[in-house]
Amino acid sequence: MSNCERNKKILLELVKQPENSRCADCGAPEPDWACYKLGVFVCLNCSGIHRNLSSRVKSIRLDFWEDELVEFMKSAGNAKARALYEKAIPPFFYRPQENDCKASVTLFYCFCVLFFFFFAWTSGFYEGILWKKGKNNMQFQKRKFILSEREFTLTYYNKQDESKGPKAVISIKDLNATFQPQKIGHPHGLQISYQGDDHIRNLYVYHEGSEEIVSWYNAIRAARYAYLKTAYPTGSNEELVPKITRNYLKEGYMEKTGPLQKEAFKKRWFILDSENRKLLYLRDKLDAEELGVLFIGTESNGYSIKACAPKHARGNKWKCGIRVETPERQFVFMCEQEREQREWLDALRKVLCQSMSPQDHTVEANMKYKK
Repeated sequence: MSNCERNKKILLELVKQPENSRCADCGAPEPDWACYKLGVFVCLNCSGIHRNLSSRVKSIRLDFWEDELVEFMKSAGNAKARALYEKAIPPFFYRPQENDCKASVTLFYCFCVLFFFFFAWTSGFYEGILWKKGKNNMQFQKRKFILSEREFTLTYYNKQDESKGPKAVISIKDLNATFQPQKIGHPHGLQISYQGDDHIRNLYVYHEGSEEIVSWYNAIRAARYAYLKTAYPTGSNEELVPKITRNYLKEGYMEKTGPLQKEAFKKRWFILDSENRKLLYLRDKLDAEELGVLFIGTESNGYSIKACAPKHARGNKWKCGIRVETPERQFVFMCEQEREQREWLDALRKVLCQSMSPQDHTVEANMKYKK
């Protein structure tokens, strides 16, 4: 066996190891490139980013590998590189995921390896112009946003002239930001959700530049982390980091009927927030406010999730049913396909099986009180 074949075999065995089996940057499975400057295995997309930043990359399968480079990869690997380069990363800093924009990976690399700590949002104050969707229409217009970590607020103005006062001052306390949701229809978007009066309010924003929206997302995460450290001073990073921001467990359209299950079914957009144990439904996917919300408790508290096929309901175009039992009433939803029914059942049961915290019991009690 030639050295070339032997080295290729060694690299292919290395990339099968659990710590190397996913891209060191974005987590994509089966990386087939390697950065031999840092000793990490990366996917094709992230290899291009490394190359653009003057790092050194090679294909595991296609390029020739010298013996000394292979020995270095054997002594390094993704786990050791993370321990070395990510130790200075702030807990709030967003780790890129597969299919994220390239700017997300680029900023992550700069923070880890090049130690670029001059980003403006690390100062606790960030401002700029974002395109925001109108509350009652699909038009996006430029709005000025200001994030203050000191005051724990996100403020935005309908006009760029601040003298006319803000349109809204949003508390960081109950704010969540979802990164690059596809439903916005723009690759550099954010969904910002917060508690407003008796409703969850949603803002849908984007920026033309991918680096700017990544910076906004990290700025919001930094402010949220600072708030959580103040609100829960004894909380560990393991407890607090998952609460900074979250993607929703499941979203999509289902049909919904009324409490008597004789009312006509209507198509609604549903959002399952597993962190808060809430299933929200909106008239459409980019609505500013939800129409209603269900709390998903545990079986021991009188909740259950089952597949069903209602016989007496009218108006339902879809036939794959889900029945959600609560201590107060029964809800019936219809999915268009069996695959979607299975996905919703799995997601709802995942929440059902989570033990309830004291805060969850408080949320449940408050929702019942409002009814």
